[in-house]
Amino acid sequence: MPGSSGIAAMKKVVQQLPLEAGPNHVSQAAADLKQFGLQNAQHDPVLTGVSSGTNPFRPRKVCSFL
Repeated sequence: MPGSSGIAAMKKVVQQLPLEAGPNHVSQAAADLKQFGLQNAQHDPVLTGVSSGTNPFRPRKVCSFL
């Protein structure tokens, strides 16, 4: 059966993946994301807010004549 060796090799790869993506890699990814967020916080409108002049979602003013 020629495909069985390929399946066995793929099983080994699948078993190795969790070992390679262990806590060290996750911790490094989290640290990188935190650093990126801190470096770009001043440009983030969620953190800094949007000025009322440039906010496209601000409520429209209604003119009413009495």
